[in-house]
Amino acid sequence: MVALVERPSAVVPLPRARFTALVVAESAMRRQALVSRLRLLGARDVVEAASGAEARVRAHYDGPRDLVVVDGGLADGPALPLLADLNKLGWRRVVLLTVRDDPYAVRAAINAHIRCYIVTPEETAGPAGAPSPVARLRPRGGSPDELSSREVEVLQLVSEGRSNKEIGDALGLSALTVKSHLARIARKVGTGDRAEMVAHAMRSGLVR
Repeated sequence: MVALVERPSAVVPLPRARFTALVVAESAMRRQALVSRLRLLGARDVVEAASGAEARVRAHYDGPRDLVVVDGGLADGPALPLLADLNKLGWRRVVLLTVRDDPYAVRAAINAHIRCYIVTPEETAGPAGAPSPVARLRPRGGSPDELSSREVEVLQLVSEGRSNKEIGDALGLSALTVKSHLARIARKVGTGDRAEMVAHAMRSGLVR
């Protein structure tokens, strides 16, 4: 049985036009399933995050989207602080998927300003010793070993929302040198989008 709890006084329907969304789930298979369902419901642009840290980067660089779907089972920390952070950044329509059905968890989620709390069955574990789908992800067009230690340092600071000048000040480099590092990183991972670069680095375990 799937239970659904909504905030009656706060629920605002999504616009009839196609909407944008962010999916936060550690499992790559679960993310893909959620993205597919959202596209069927009319989502025109869906970005993904594999952890709370990556979701915060997305929130910083992509700005508020129409809908956020968060899988409560995140390895890098509980979902509720993430939900509170997203709410402060203007992400108002948040759906939480969780296996917890106790009233204290529901109350805490509502206090974190979520719009919808869905209790889902626990997933069946995969074969013992099977590698995590997330662990198999690698940057597009390259491997983590191709990034130099300096490039990893630059990416770490990008993940913290630093500007090129701030990164240069922290590493003792000029803003132009930082820009050159970012251009090389973009060629190696296959994207020049800062959020995408950080997302690939996080999924590869290069930055926190």
